[in-house]
Amino acid sequence: MYKVLVSDPISDLGIQQLVDANDVVVEKKTGLSEDELVAIIGEYDALLVRSQTRVTDRIMTAGTNLKVIGRAGVGVDNIDLEAATQRGIIVINAPDGNTITTCEHTFAMMMALARHIPQAYAKTIQGTWDRKTFLGVELRNKTLGVLGMGRIGSEVAKRAKAFGMDILAYDPFLTEERAEKLQVKLASVDDIIRNADFMTVHTPLTPETRHMISRPQFEVMKKGMRIINCARGGVVDEMALVEAIDQGIVAGAAFDVFESEPPAADHPFLNHPSIIVTPHLGASTVEAQENVAIDVSEQVLHILRNEPFKNAVNMPAVAPTVMNKLQPYFKLGETLGSFAAQITQNAVQEIRIDYAGELSEVDTSPLTRYIVKGILARHLGGEANIVNSMHLAKIRDLNVVVSQTSTTKGFTNLITVTLVTTQDAEERRVAGTLLAGYGERIVRLDKFPVDIAPESHQILISHNDKPGIIGRVGTLLGQNDVNIASMQVGRKIIGGAAIMILTVDKAVPKDVLVQLAALPEINTAVEIVLE
Repeated sequence: MYKVLVSDPISDLGIQQLVDANDVVVEKKTGLSEDELVAIIGEYDALLVRSQTRVTDRIMTAGTNLKVIGRAGVGVDNIDLEAATQRGIIVINAPDGNTITTCEHTFAMMMALARHIPQAYAKTIQGTWDRKTFLGVELRNKTLGVLGMGRIGSEVAKRAKAFGMDILAYDPFLTEERAEKLQVKLASVDDIIRNADFMTVHTPLTPETRHMISRPQFEVMKKGMRIINCARGGVVDEMALVEAIDQGIVAGAAFDVFESEPPAADHPFLNHPSIIVTPHLGASTVEAQENVAIDVSEQVLHILRNEPFKNAVNMPAVAPTVMNKLQPYFKLGETLGSFAAQITQNAVQEIRIDYAGELSEVDTSPLTRYIVKGILARHLGGEANIVNSMHLAKIRDLNVVVSQTSTTKGFTNLITVTLVTTQDAEERRVAGTLLAGYGERIVRLDKFPVDIAPESHQILISHNDKPGIIGRVGTLLGQNDVNIASMQVGRKIIGGAAIMILTVDKAVPKDVLVQLAALPEINTAVEIVLE
């Protein structure tokens, strides 16, 4: 018999299949402290949680029989994934269970915002019959901007079409072909800001998306915009939004999420007449709670019975012999993917991965997952992992092409990652290897041979090969208190196109990058941040 512990409140209907299984015993013990959980976890084969229980390394160390941890929801930030992976414990979640409910909540917020429903309700029950103050707007014939076209954003776009809205859609992985399938118009963030009547946010919170809508965007925003955020707090700069509403730029906002939850009692959203708020209810429906529990329970049962399963969020099983050869390259692969994604500005439509040398002799699919994760994580953050990366690429119509050859041109092994974009099939290429005694090295950027040790903060500058450029760059960085740790330049011909790679000691302010790009003979300046 397998023993399953449910340590958080989870729908009874959701775990019914586990209760009914003749080879499983289910026990519900909620509200346990870490010490209490450590004391009993050793007797269980599976643990089911929501967001309350923090599954720590200490708990998993005590869980000597633990085979699987199921999270009845999407996020797994309350589970120590690294510790679970090291102990061979599978962690699964339910990524699709709350798609529809969050989509519908977004529409509920949009309708409430368009028609001032909460404000009108509050005034009416106070005894005031006021039909003039709450003049609303129709959704029909309005332009909706959707930031993020993953599962939820795509569902919102479908429903908006039924309301007669025109859709402008932004997603770093949205191609013209997929946009056409979804019956939306591919747009940039700037296009949406300048032209949309409503804007809804459906992106994860990453360094790239944090405050992606802030003062610079509000300064050029279409007057009368209405903004909905049922995704992640922090994507929209809250204080800048309040200013924009007070200045008459934004007509109103509806937020289900906050940068800090719960918000402080004096948070300006809570008493602003033009802002509607709810306490993170996006996934709070009976159906969603049941669906995520049903999904996770089903997968837990498959894992306990050694049957095929899905939605694992940590390391998939790999043969030990293959793992021994691939493990040293996992970090390099993810680094190459991240580097390539950060130097690529246009939407990616194809990922090409070339393995050369001894790596061509083994199944490199686990390594490919790391590379694709590195590429996707720039925009999807923690949503992308080594198990779901190929699935996430597939649903975004990203073609992943893998080739292998024994020829390495001087290296024992060489990994080349090429991103093909929708902009005239532009290609950005990064190649890397492991050098004995030196570790990870990037050895090619586009057409330029280089020798770069990946570091936390680097600046890639493309420029024309002219005298004085290095001096101007160094002077500008010095004036802005940015210390250069190392520098390398690459070129093909004297006076032609060239690149400069600078390793610096800290993050580079965006305004400094703008100043760099404005220097004579410099074309672009991009910061590369590697974990």
